[in-house]
This record gives sequence, structure tokens and C-alpha cells, in this order.
Amino acid sequence: MRGVFVAAGVALAVSILLTPYLIRFFARQGFGQEIRAEGPQSHQSKRGTPTMGGVAILVAIWVGYLLAHLVAEEDITASALLVLFLTTALGVVGFLDDFLKLRRRRNLGLNKTSKLVGQFVTSVIFGILALRFVNARGLSPASDNLSFVRDIAVLSFGALGFILFAYLVIAAWSNAVNLTDGLDGLAAGTAAMVLGTYVIIGFWQFRNSCALANLPGCYQVRDPLDVAFVAAAAMGGCIGFLWWNAAPARIFMGDTGSLALGGLIAGLSIVTHTELLLVVIGGVFVVEALSVALQIAVFRSTRRRLFRMAPFHHHFELAGWAETTVIIRFWLLAAMCAALGLGLFYSEWLNAPAGF
Repeated sequence: MRGVFVAAGVALAVSILLTPYLIRFFARQGFGQEIRAEGPQSHQSKRGTPTMGGVAILVAIWVGYLLAHLVAEEDITASALLVLFLTTALGVVGFLDDFLKLRRRRNLGLNKTSKLVGQFVTSVIFGILALRFVNARGLSPASDNLSFVRDIAVLSFGALGFILFAYLVIAAWSNAVNLTDGLDGLAAGTAAMVLGTYVIIGFWQFRNSCALANLPGCYQVRDPLDVAFVAAAAMGGCIGFLWWNAAPARIFMGDTGSLALGGLIAGLSIVTHTELLLVVIGGVFVVEALSVALQIAVFRSTRRRLFRMAPFHHHFELAGWAETTVIIRFWLLAAMCAALGLGLFYSEWLNAPAGF
């Protein structure tokens, strides 16, 4: 447990102290956010706000994670390294996207094909390695079964199917977080709640792991404590960044942060065998992504808009809600989704059959 607190505390400190240096550096370089002309007019005043603040979150995650290991004296594991690889690689894809936007002075970075290729290559590497690193107990970081809280035995993908599934999950969540990052602090605050939930899930799986005690209801997952370290470091990094990203934002995380956090959340769900449960825990991200999909589908079929603007948070802005009101209410919804997901996780453990 000490390592979890160290990971979160160190990452929070690194993020909150590093971010103001990035603000000054990016401001001197002229790395200011470009705002879409078709977006809410109230957002035009944000033009020029430094972006790519996700760099601070990534650095904080790595520093918090590594220092937690020095204190806790635990081994670094394959599961955690794979999630960190996924996070960092997608952060690099997002960084390239942000950099091209700044260089072109337009809100257009990597084209869709380039971004999808980056997500695909990263996801395939993650998927292959997640099945290959098998420990002495015969467990790999991921399972080729679909999972809710545990593997659903009748829904097996096979190796190739799992790799495709991993790509779909990672692409979906990285894009969902990216779409949510449209208001000051909305994505960072929501991600912190999801990550906090995974700290609890990872630690609970560790305390009830079949490796410690092969009792009814124990979890057949690999490296849950180390996964909790990663989630704790990411949560701390998001909270520290939120100090500067909360309205009115001094810096934006950009695609550097949003793609990385989306990949991180997806990776955590895969290595903890909770892919379907994440749909509940990250309900706000799901709604934001669905609002865009529905807006496009309805407009193409009827030439009419379902919402005033998508993603969903802009709909409420155009309905007259203040930006801070939208943010706080979405945070409340995110907290309720996280609590519901955690409740479902715990209730499954209470009712787990003796055969597990």
C-alpha cells in the first residue's frame, strides 16, 4: 500500500511543479492552442493558451511509478511496462499531432489515416506482447477472453482475434478521451476518477489474488499490485496537472495527454480483465464518444442535427450553461459512474461462485 501512496504523491508533485515550467517554455516558443472557428464563440478567447501539457502527465507517471518501486522494493513487471509502453507510444502520436497543429497554425494535425496507423501499430505491439509474457503460474498480462470482472469463458477471441479486439478497445478509448478534452479540466478530472477506481481494483485484485491464496473468488490476474502503482501514478499526474488546467486553464493537455490517457485506461482494463466494466466506470467518456457518432449518423441520414453541437458538452454550452457548470456536472456524473462501476466490481466478488 505504501508504494501506491508514493506513486500517487510523487506523480502529483512532479506534475504540479513541472507544469508551470512547461507553460512558460511553450509560451516562449509560441506553442499556443488553435481554436476551431465553428466551435462555441466563447472558446475563441482561449486561442494562444499553451498546449501539449500532457508531457507533464507522462513524465509524472514515469517518475511516480519508478520511485514507488524504490520505496516498495517490488519487482517491475511485464503488465505495468506494457501499459506504460502503450501510454507513452500514444502520447508520442498525440505529440506529433499537436506539433503539426502548431506548426501549421491550424487546428489540423495528423490526418485521420496517420493517427489511426499510429494507434494500430501501437495496439498490435501491445496485443502481441500482452499474450506472450507468461509467468511461472502460466499467466500472461492479458487474456484472449472477453471480460467483465473476470474472463467470460464462452467468449474467446483466440490470439489473432484478441489483437484486433485490443486495437478496437485502445482506439475507442483514446479517441473518447480526446473528444472529451474540450473544456478546461474536463478530461483530466474525469480521467483522475477513472484511474482512482483502477487503483482500488488493482489493489483489491492483489489482496485477493490466487497467487496469494487459492480461495473461492480469487482473481487469476497477473501483476495487479504493479498495475495499481501505474494507475496511482497516473491519477496523481492528472490531479497535479488539473491545478493548472482547471478553468480558466493556463495550459491544455492536447492530444499528447488525451491520447496517452485514453490508451492508459484501455490498457488497465485489458490487464485487469475488466474491459466491459470500463464502459460503466468511464461512462462520461462513452457518452461523449457516442454523442459524436450519433450526431454524424443522424445528420447524414436526415440532414438535421441531433444535438446543438457534438461532443455532448458543447450541446449544454450552446444551451446557455456556463462552462464551469458543464464541467462540474460532468465531473459529478463521472464520480457516479466510477462509484457504480466499483460497486459492480465488489458485488461480483461477493457473489463469485466457488469454482473461480
